[in-house]
Amino acid sequence: MNDLSLPALLVAFAVAAAVVVAAGVVLARSGDTIAERTGLGGLFIGMLLLAGATSLPELATDISAALAGAPDLAVGDLFGSSMANMAILASIDLLHRGRVWPRVGLGHARLATMPISLTALAVMAIVAPPGIVLGWVGIETVVIVIAYVAAVRWIRRPLGRGRRGHEAVGEIIAPTGWTLRSYRTVRTRTVYVQFTIASIAVLLFAPILALSGQGIAAATGIGETFVGALLLAGSTSLPELVASIAAVRIGAYELAVGNLFGSNAFNMVALLAADLAYLPGPILAAVSPVQALAGLGAILMMAVALAAVIHGEETRIRRLEPDAVLVLVIWASLLGAIYVASGAH
Repeated sequence: MNDLSLPALLVAFAVAAAVVVAAGVVLARSGDTIAERTGLGGLFIGMLLLAGATSLPELATDISAALAGAPDLAVGDLFGSSMANMAILASIDLLHRGRVWPRVGLGHARLATMPISLTALAVMAIVAPPGIVLGWVGIETVVIVIAYVAAVRWIRRPLGRGRRGHEAVGEIIAPTGWTLRSYRTVRTRTVYVQFTIASIAVLLFAPILALSGQGIAAATGIGETFVGALLLAGSTSLPELVASIAAVRIGAYELAVGNLFGSNAFNMVALLAADLAYLPGPILAAVSPVQALAGLGAILMMAVALAAVIHGEETRIRRLEPDAVLVLVIWASLLGAIYVASGAH
């Protein structure tokens, strides 16, 4: 696609993004419905069906970018998606007048430590000298997946009563039940068919999204890191946005927060898939040092959100929640810093 003009690349990107977003929404809705109808609730299954379904666009896009020889585009999308998810959470909290963070259980503090820790491992792999290589895959991405599995087992352990005793504790991520009533009347077989078709659509159009994004980066000279952190991340994070808004509308605040933190953890797991697809060598050793800035930015935003969850009290200042505003300010500042650093690089 590098032979296409910039307008043609933008059109291709917009069309592919629209298809991926629409398919991602169907994946989230149908995946949630499947979880409800099969009774496969709970933390582990909920994480796979909800966070996994809404993260499938990132996974397919990043594998395509890695296969196309664009490691910065793939890793930038994952870090950028983690930042975008926290910006989504802050925006939802502001729109609902600070009712989201104060109303989630302290169990989310444990959940938040998982994506923070996994992202920190990825950043360390970027800034540290290359380590052990398993074939062409870096051991760091394998360690991240092992740590993810161990963290899930830790989070599934029973949680004692915290200071918010009136709220449920224990299962943090579960099927949301946020699908529309009209959608719930669809036959189960039809739901499976829709899930399959949406998955195929993502797999077909995600490569176009990645290749056109790579072409836009080359044509504009702004760098694959910034394109991944903004354009790709913004497009592939829309399913999380739709799912979280719908969950909050029915008062499922814990599910909205859990979906976004869970998706951030799943983003780091997706690094292994991208690493497997990038044949020249470990993908984290091949990316620009600017990626460390994006990763640290995601950690910072998640840390602020974690502090808001632990604080657990409404602290509105003239109708604004300072924690949510701070997250959005950090996000905008980071995008500006990544843009400048990518251009300089």
